[in-house]
Amino acid sequence: MRTDCFRHFLCVAWLLALFVSPTAQAQSSQCGFIQNPDEQAYCRAINGGGSGQCGFIRDNDLQARCRAETGGGSSQCGFIRNPDKQAACRASTQKRSSASSGASGQCGFIQDPDRQAYCRATTGGGSGQCGFIRNNDLQAMCRAETGGGSSQCGFIRDPDMKAACRAKTR
Repeated sequence: MRTDCFRHFLCVAWLLALFVSPTAQAQSSQCGFIQNPDEQAYCRAINGGGSGQCGFIRDNDLQARCRAETGGGSSQCGFIRNPDKQAACRASTQKRSSASSGASGQCGFIQDPDRQAYCRATTGGGSGQCGFIRNNDLQAMCRAETGGGSSQCGFIRDPDMKAACRAKTR
């Protein structure tokens, strides 16, 4: 009896996943092109796979960001040791929550000017901020995420970053 109920539950869950979220599946399928297993698990988690995917990430900083961005909130960002990544995490999670008005304020704590401009653009500053980014791959990613769409991903040379860009913008 329990086995039948469990099979029924799995079948219903699979059907819901198949029909309810086709965009999440399309986005998540792009993650399969990412070579780095930690980045691939992160991509799957933030594109519909949920926080369960975060457990597959070995890098502690990336795992904490993953947990923060899949429902754990900005308190998870406190576990990130790199100060630039911690500030980016806080900005990203604030953008996703109702406190989005102060999200780009966290970007000011990022030391790297390219990453700071990217953070400002993707947390509400708009695509105008992308012009301040010197790194071509990061600039194309920024433009794709701030309204340029997945066609901008074609300008990215790094294959992992290109796949992540396509997953985020589909």
